[in-house]
Amino acid sequence: MREPLKALIAQMRWSGIARVLDEELDLAERQGTPVPEVLLRLLSAEDAARREKSLAYRLAQAHLPWPWTLQSFPFARQPSVNKAQVLTLAGLEFLRRGENLLLIGPPGTGKSGIAVGLLREACLNGYRARFYNAQALLDELYASLADRSTVGLLNQLCRMPLIAIDELGYLNLKPEQVNAFFRLMDQRYSLGLSTILTTNLDLPDWYELFQKKPSSMRCSIAFSTAAPFCA
Repeated sequence: MREPLKALIAQMRWSGIARVLDEELDLAERQGTPVPEVLLRLLSAEDAARREKSLAYRLAQAHLPWPWTLQSFPFARQPSVNKAQVLTLAGLEFLRRGENLLLIGPPGTGKSGIAVGLLREACLNGYRARFYNAQALLDELYASLADRSTVGLLNQLCRMPLIAIDELGYLNLKPEQVNAFFRLMDQRYSLGLSTILTTNLDLPDWYELFQKKPSSMRCSIAFSTAAPFCA
């Protein structure tokens, strides 16, 4: 009966069961394992395979630029980084609450590493996430204006529970890029989605970057490391 069983399993694309079928059936024959127990083992193997495949897809979709994790982050070499606070963020409560994170510091202080680590934690916990270089994202938003695909791009960006926009610094931004960025942040905020921003600019310098007067940027900071919700 094994060959027709294997053919059916292949047809159903149950790769997890296929991988352990012979081993589990041989074990069941030797030990006289009850049928429900064999079924449970086979289905558990299939569930584990599907979880593994889903995780691999989320990690690929996230476009993480480096294989960094929070466990490998060199906290000892970055005393300015509050390890306890970062590990608290790794619990992802900010994501469940729909809060943003703003990581500010000069180059080489670990902002991007923390952002990548948090995105990886989100993927490991079943969330879809995406990493973007700030200039590349703003250029993509600008290009979408030409073929009128901005709405579709914004909707795509708002299907991700968490995105990271890295290196929001001294960029040359056109007014159209500024408007598209604020549309993105406003849309994600209204949907309760979280965004991680890394930057080497202090908050007062944002006004010049975005060509906005202080009175035209309304910010609400959830907690000390949270990003402003700007509209």
